Amino acid sequence: MASSTRGSGLSSLSRLVYSTEGGRTCPDCKQALADCRCAALKAAAVPAGDGVVRISRETKGRGGKAVSLVRGVPLNAEDLAKLAKELKAACGSGGTVKDGVIEIQGDHVALLMQKLEGRGWKVKRAGG
Repeated sequence: MASSTRGSGLSSLSRLVYSTEGGRTCPDCKQALADCRCAALKAAAVPAGDGVVRISRETKGRGGKAVSLVRGVPLNAEDLAKLAKELKAACGSGGTVKDGVIEIQGDHVALLMQKLEGRGWKVKRAGG
């Protein structure tokens, strides 16, 4: 039988995304998502910081639109997403969580400081 040339030389660049046996697979541990071990480790990991939540306002790279950034919250990824949802609702605007930083659309620094201080965290305003 002739061997297939498909995939030759690409073994280091290719990765399994879906398997008919287990469905979607984790890109890190190559297990089915239901059996993934690294997702639990990532969710349990809390970033180490100095214990201060910093809130800043930024417009850089956003077409002049203001965004309030919340950094240094000592929560895992799942709890950080829940907190972001609560803060977005309190501010009445949209937002997201990127790399452990909560981004809320608009200038809501004062309101965010009040909400986070009410949760018992030490909060500082960062930046100009």
